[in-house]
Amino acid sequence: MRLCGNVTAMIYQNADTGYTVLKIDCDDEEEELCAVGIMPLVTEGETVELEGDFMIHKTYGRQFVISSFSGKLPEKETAIFHYLSSGIIRGVGPKIARMILDRFGPDSLYIMENEPERLTEIRGISPEKAKKMQESLKETQGIKEILMFLQQYSITSSLAFKIYKHWGMRSCDIIRKNPYRLCEIAGISFEKADDIASQMELSPGSTERIQAGMLYILNHNMNNGGHTFLPKEKLFSVCRSMLDPEESALQSAYDTLIENRSLVYRPKISNTDGVYLRWVYECEENIARRICLSAMMKRNYPGNFEKDIAQIEKDLGLHFAENQKEAIREAYLNHFMVLTGGPGTGKTTTLNGIIRLFEQNGISFAIAAPTGRAAKRVTELSGKEAKTIHRLLEYSAEGDEWVFVRCAANPLKCDAVIVDEASMVDPSLFDRLLNALPATSSVLLVGDANQLPSVGAGSLLKDIIASSAAKTVELNEIFRQAKESLIITNAHRIIRGEMPELADRKRDFFFLPAYSPDAVCRTVGELLEKRLPKAYGYDPKTEIQVLCPSRKGMTGSGNLNVGLQRLLNPETENKRQLEYRGGVFREGDKVMQIKNNYDVEYEGADGKPEKGIFNGDIGIIERVYEKELCLAVLFDDKRVIYPREMLDELEPAYAVTVHKSQGSEWPAVILPLFDCPDMLSTRNLLYTAVTRARKQLILVGSEKKIAQMVQNNISNKRYSGLKFLLKEYTGQ
Repeated sequence: MRLCGNVTAMIYQNADTGYTVLKIDCDDEEEELCAVGIMPLVTEGETVELEGDFMIHKTYGRQFVISSFSGKLPEKETAIFHYLSSGIIRGVGPKIARMILDRFGPDSLYIMENEPERLTEIRGISPEKAKKMQESLKETQGIKEILMFLQQYSITSSLAFKIYKHWGMRSCDIIRKNPYRLCEIAGISFEKADDIASQMELSPGSTERIQAGMLYILNHNMNNGGHTFLPKEKLFSVCRSMLDPEESALQSAYDTLIENRSLVYRPKISNTDGVYLRWVYECEENIARRICLSAMMKRNYPGNFEKDIAQIEKDLGLHFAENQKEAIREAYLNHFMVLTGGPGTGKTTTLNGIIRLFEQNGISFAIAAPTGRAAKRVTELSGKEAKTIHRLLEYSAEGDEWVFVRCAANPLKCDAVIVDEASMVDPSLFDRLLNALPATSSVLLVGDANQLPSVGAGSLLKDIIASSAAKTVELNEIFRQAKESLIITNAHRIIRGEMPELADRKRDFFFLPAYSPDAVCRTVGELLEKRLPKAYGYDPKTEIQVLCPSRKGMTGSGNLNVGLQRLLNPETENKRQLEYRGGVFREGDKVMQIKNNYDVEYEGADGKPEKGIFNGDIGIIERVYEKELCLAVLFDDKRVIYPREMLDELEPAYAVTVHKSQGSEWPAVILPLFDCPDMLSTRNLLYTAVTRARKQLILVGSEKKIAQMVQNNISNKRYSGLKFLLKEYTGQ
């Protein structure tokens, strides 16, 4: 449906996303209409043409939800005044708008665009200011032209605005030259770019198409499969299947990408011939070189270690085991070390010993973790401030760009960096961290190599340990107090391939059998809503977490979230809510961010602007703004606004997948195991889930499924070259 009319009032507009709520006066409507959607730089006084459909909003009634729009400059004097007064033209406010209109009347905008020198006839407007007004007007119109150009290819307004934010005024020229570059934009698939190229009548056998397809395949496998490279033959095979190219054209496109340094071919890596995106290869190569360099460097211990460790034991009121003492000593002596071990083996106690030894000897250090939740946890356990890696590297605004302030040119000022939950760190972020460290600074990685690999690509911690390129100390003794916990002893049984103890109901690990998906769902709901809160006083939203192997199926997180929302946060008159894609976001809902978004801005604890919300962050919906169709979510110490077009980055988090739980712990964890897919029924997934529980772990479901997971030690293979580069550089 199409509407045309004048914008009479601006109710809400998000400058970053272009999301707008406005009033429009249409000739064929008796009353002013409310229109909502992506309409960047539209302002009061404009004439707009909108396409979309009417919907009935629960609170605000009839609204026109737009799918595309176009606008033209106003022609009537009243509308021109409103347009100029809106602030859309830099340097023009109500006072100057009135002066321009009094002088030039209905020709005001024509004069500003085509004869700006005439604006100097008005007192107070210099030639320079007049020129800036013209540039601002043309830029505004240019952006709208870009959006209209993109809309003809069925690109939504929200995606069109994202493209503009990426390439600016060059957007049209870039797309006309090579529409496949659209694949560089998050949210645009190769299929969509291919469709646009077809509309632009590009040949399906074009070099641009084959090259774009090849790059897309590598990116897709990196982001969705965790592969840092693909074997060359596998890459070519997928290209043949997806693109159906001539063999000579396929080889030619590949050769060109190698020659222009978009790709790197690496023979004999991971027992195959690998093809990398160049920047990914450079990350692995930089990491390998830095580790090998650091591994050759040693510190001399200045005093009497046994005497100093005895003093630390006295200060902490404990005694270290021999392998803990070894880890503390080696962390001081080595410039690169890995401290690994399962639950109950004393990693935290050992880390605290290392910290004390650093402090006693004047070694300055920083502690970091990949997520805010993990950083908060290590802060609580060590008593020392820990930051996310992004915060440590001061990811912040510089002009119009957000950058890592700490880098090779502006390195961190510390003698050592300790990275906790290192199994979650991917090569890209770790390369950034190493790049910001002076060559003389040491690195200590702390983590459990048996956890699931990072959400990002690669297998950083496992590769480093497997390469033997750096000193690794594994803690493998379960301490007496830890042995009293079935969570800990069963976790170790699982990782050894043994069935956990399921019959003991007197400790912290419980198994509740259920014989159908419905029975599993009912039991999970009862545990979360009544039984655990009543027995232990837990808050069901913050202290209990349901973890699922999969999103899909009756006992997957997707289905469970629907029922758990109904139990824990039912609809009431005083709770505002927002319907979205067949579901509902409601005030008080527990939600999770499901992808990294480095562009989201919020106010930090110190009042300064910060940026970035990350995959796996869990928060509570604090407020629903029904009129503006957006949400405010509180993530620990940060409050993030989600406009409607960002809601696909949020999902309910009463139940989450085990993969999304990495780096987090809860007092109680409920783990439904019944109908999860075989490919996810693995030993390390079960182990990871069990180790997320601090005080209580409740398995609900099938003993047969538990046995299947314990026996399945096959994890999904990731193509990763770091281990082989490390072995090569160390001459192994």
